[in-house]
Amino acid sequence: MPGIVGVLKVNTVSSSAVLHVGDVFNIAPNSQIKTYAGAGSFNTGDFMDVNNSRNTTRVNDPDLIDNSELANN
Repeated sequence: MPGIVGVLKVNTVSSSAVLHVGDVFNIAPNSQIKTYAGAGSFNTGDFMDVNNSRNTTRVNDPDLIDNSELANN
């Protein structure tokens, strides 16, 4: 059943977001990202005390393709 939509204000839509107004059968946003981070990289809070004396993050990727968007177009 269709809906009636009044005023709509969109400030921003990020690259992996979906903005949809109305009826829909399937919404499938797709986005790919690879993040390399060492120990203690994503710690948040007040008065953090993180000690990582010997830490390395390996970033080599021999297979080259992790996620494919070929079937998502």
